[in-house]
Amino acid sequence: MSCWCCCARPDSAFPSTPSVPATSALAGAPAPTWTSPAGCSTFAEAGGNFIDTADNYQLGESEQILSKFIAADRDHFVVASKFSVASTPQVDISKTGNSRKNMIHSVDASLKRLGTDYIDLYWVHFPDDLTPIEEILRGIDDLVSSGKILHAALSNFPAWRVSRAVTLADLKNWAPVAGIQIEYSLVERTADRELLPMAESLGLGAALWSPLGGGLLTGKYRGSDQGRLSDLKTLVHTESDDQKTAVVDTVLDIAKETGATPAQVSVAWVRERGARATTPYIPIIGPRNTRQLDDYIGALDVQLTDEQYTRLTEVSAIPLGVP
Repeated sequence: MSCWCCCARPDSAFPSTPSVPATSALAGAPAPTWTSPAGCSTFAEAGGNFIDTADNYQLGESEQILSKFIAADRDHFVVASKFSVASTPQVDISKTGNSRKNMIHSVDASLKRLGTDYIDLYWVHFPDDLTPIEEILRGIDDLVSSGKILHAALSNFPAWRVSRAVTLADLKNWAPVAGIQIEYSLVERTADRELLPMAESLGLGAALWSPLGGGLLTGKYRGSDQGRLSDLKTLVHTESDDQKTAVVDTVLDIAKETGATPAQVSVAWVRERGARATTPYIPIIGPRNTRQLDDYIGALDVQLTDEQYTRLTEVSAIPLGVP
């Protein structure tokens, strides 16, 4: 199953009820998509229980709204959140980055907003290039020992930093690094160079965000710029080279062959990629509405043939470089 990444803002489509939006966003960026509590129920009924958010998504609003959804059965859900980027407009040095001080401040604030006494998986959202990895790991170990978090992992970190962190945690007998979170799709496969081979070698789970390439793989931008391309204006891909055009063409062709949608084909490829790996690959989905959520869930029923999987893999392959 997939992981649902949530951030929040008021919902004009469902004005009478609170909403749990589902998308990924960086600090300061407006959340372009959202959905209703009914969508969350649909996700849960389909077997989904892993929900990923962050303290900076809409300056903490995501966690506040998510708390209402998980409250009825908190232990059923695997809740992941992140820290590193400030969760308030007033940024200062003590409330951003990966220092122990900000880590403790951030986890306590997230627990309060989420209305829970523990977070299942706590991500360090970004490397800050200042905080020593030893300080991060020692702080994480304290949080695990205190029961405030159950597991910790690294998001958007380069492979060499992750490898060093895993080794240090093992040598020091600190809480282990559980996984990585990275962008990965048919139009963004640079993780094949080092990050995913590293994850498989070290036994780390891999949460993969933007499996639709910011919407490019649906083919929708061939007829319109409506969506992430026009709303968020970041974390998007365009048909900027011949290979990306060939990838979109292949996705659309296989969608016609299978009767599935392009989004379902794209997610099915990521899932099949994970099925052939030695560690879990978890695509992070970000539906704008319940129709898109149903589309994502439909990917669970899409079975690519070996020939279709190979065509997608080969057309999207990147040079792996050296060594």
